[in-house]
Amino acid sequence: MGDDRTEGAPLRRDARRNRELLIAAAREVYAEQGVDAPLDEIARRAGVGNATLYRRFPTRASLVEAVFRDSLAETLRVGEEARRSGDAWSGLTGYLEHIFAGLAADRGANDLMTTAVEGVPSLEALKAHHHETVSLLIGRAREQGTVRGDVTTEDLLFSLAALGRVVPASVTVAPDAWRRHLALLLDGLRAGAAGGPLPAPPLTPAQLGGVLNALGPSAAGR
Repeated sequence: MGDDRTEGAPLRRDARRNRELLIAAAREVYAEQGVDAPLDEIARRAGVGNATLYRRFPTRASLVEAVFRDSLAETLRVGEEARRSGDAWSGLTGYLEHIFAGLAADRGANDLMTTAVEGVPSLEALKAHHHETVSLLIGRAREQGTVRGDVTTEDLLFSLAALGRVVPASVTVAPDAWRRHLALLLDGLRAGAAGGPLPAPPLTPAQLGGVLNALGPSAAGR
């Protein structure tokens, strides 16, 4: 998965092996427990000492970056593909289905996409790209007449975050329940679905950021 160097120097074979073991263990633990899982548990599953984990990954955020970098890059690629769709509604729904399939499969991925996890460069890049992708597709869908005219990017992101947070609990009892509720959510955005003006103004980008930051957890530091 990526970089075999620390501070510019190539890692010895045993150090590289320990790094790979830690990433594999962290991926497994995060999928089960989320990104706030105990680091001691990750070291135990990797079969190394805590000191080795801290030497390879000085911060929790650096471990999260190593574990999720490739999957975040893949989501960014899917977003680029969605942007090229001639039918903005189809591009948007396909993109969101990809994201939610990932949230359902991996509790750690769910934490990354629906809560405030700081200090992870790949995640920061994806979140900026995600916001831009949703904005572009919502705007084009309005122009194409497939989305109601009063829906904003923040409306959709707020609703997606709310749905995303219940996915880890729902998959334990009904693995595909998120598909039904995502479809219901998206149907409410369609042109012609409006029963009248929405009862409150949309959140501003700053207000949405405050809501998402309040959801926790934060992976900045330990």
